[in-house]
Amino acid sequence: MKKISSGFTFFHKKIFPLFWFGFIAFFLANVWTLGEDLTKNPVFIVVPIFMLLIGFVILKKLVWDLMDEVYDGGDYLLVKNRGDEERIPLSNIMNVSASTFTNPPRVTLRLVRPGKFGEELTFSPIKKFSLSPFAKHPMIDDLIRRVDQARVMRAVDQRVGR
Repeated sequence: MKKISSGFTFFHKKIFPLFWFGFIAFFLANVWTLGEDLTKNPVFIVVPIFMLLIGFVILKKLVWDLMDEVYDGGDYLLVKNRGDEERIPLSNIMNVSASTFTNPPRVTLRLVRPGKFGEELTFSPIKKFSLSPFAKHPMIDDLIRRVDQARVMRAVDQRVGR
């Protein structure tokens, strides 16, 4: 089985938010302990609170929904998240969409039948170096092709009545 999810997912989901919120908390604690008169200059409170809110929204939308690990088993994917795991046959995947211009890059799998983690699973793929920012990711293209083949086989099986 080959791992197709990024090794940096743990950093993106756990370490980076700790640094982000920790730095802002440290800044606010320093402002508080220095006895800064916040009625004269509220920017010392408004800007960090704005940064907390923006950071929370971005992390919630782009990072915290990522699966921890995804492995390719040929005709299925093994997905692990928060200690749970699920085996997803490629024939149960309806659509594969990739957003490679985000950081971290994201691959979203929409399922025919929802599983343990819901009807959509998102993971960050292993990054491939390319000089062209518009180059296609070979692993994602391969996954799209194999999912399409499995979908065709599922349709044939349903017509035949298997």
